Amino acid sequence: MIIAGSAPQQMQKDFPTRQQAEDYVNRTVNAAVAITDANDFLYYFDASRDYNPESRLNSITAPVLWVNSADDFINPRELEIAQKLVTRMPHARFVLIPASMQTFGHGTHTHGEVWKNYLIELLTDSAKK
Repeated sequence: MIIAGSAPQQMQKDFPTRQQAEDYVNRTVNAAVAITDANDFLYYFDASRDYNPESRLNSITAPVLWVNSADDFINPRELEIAQKLVTRMPHARFVLIPASMQTFGHGTHTHGEVWKNYLIELLTDSAKK
């Protein structure tokens, strides 16, 4: 989970030595274990196994901003799933943010500074309608 949700550039910058990387993994795992029940953790992952909203996307009429970063390992850009499916929603826009030292792989969603301008555009455009 740590590797899949991270970004190589950020991880290399933040933890350039093997010892730093191992310390980070140990801290992260220990922190998660301390607050997460093992069965809950398994449920979190299993719950997304067969989740597929594709058949109902056309019923979403609210403005949608679908953002992904190019270094997202969990939702890889190469599959072009978002680019294809976003067209099924009448008021949706997909933005692919290039991988950089400002992106964090799948974790980019928690870094609003990376995508906030797109959100501002969505809110501004929505207010005009």
